Amino acid sequence: MSKTFSIAIDGPAGAGKSTIAKALARSLGAMYLDTGAMYRAFGLYMLRKGAANDPAAVAACVNDVDITVEFVDGAQHIFLGGEDVTTAIREPEVSMAASDVSAVPEVRTRMVALQRKIAEGHSVIMDGRDIGTVVLPNATLKIFLTASAEERARRRCLELEEKGRPVPYEQVLKEMKERDYQDSHRAASPLRAAEDARHVDTSDLTLEQSVALMRDLALEAIGGAK
Repeated sequence: MSKTFSIAIDGPAGAGKSTIAKALARSLGAMYLDTGAMYRAFGLYMLRKGAANDPAAVAACVNDVDITVEFVDGAQHIFLGGEDVTTAIREPEVSMAASDVSAVPEVRTRMVALQRKIAEGHSVIMDGRDIGTVVLPNATLKIFLTASAEERARRRCLELEEKGRPVPYEQVLKEMKERDYQDSHRAASPLRAAEDARHVDTSDLTLEQSVALMRDLALEAIGGAK
């Protein structure tokens, strides 16, 4: 087995990337980095300024935003200007704002540099939308994780309901499809599978089955890495 390894997990919103990546990181003893949370923090910052969908304003703020990542008891926390926004960035409106700001090239340039710096010298599992294509192009294993839009919307509704913030299924599905289109059609690092990525569809899999499948793929790749 390699001394260090990297696993890139890309895919659309609601595919279960973060949940599966966290479980995989615990199983393999690797660092987990939720890159999407970093974009969400930037989106939250611009939402508070009322300019999340103004590319010029977003680009102008790219060096003003103070985003840091800390690990508390093994869990990733995102700080915005010293404020722990780990929970706040999960609101539905922040998801769309994250998609808006992530389409701005200057934002992606800064985030990619920060993500690569965090990963240096560690066995790491990252999930996002351009990990295998941009952030970690030489990753030990690249996975494109997906599920049907309907299944992803169902899962997101359950998640929001469990958090006491229920949202109608039709609204979640509509927003899911809108974000899918926006993420895959943006000019800067659009959502797409790396040419050498393994495709995993979890539409008909339980969480346990998904994690087991991903672990098998990871061990196969790590064991064969030089």
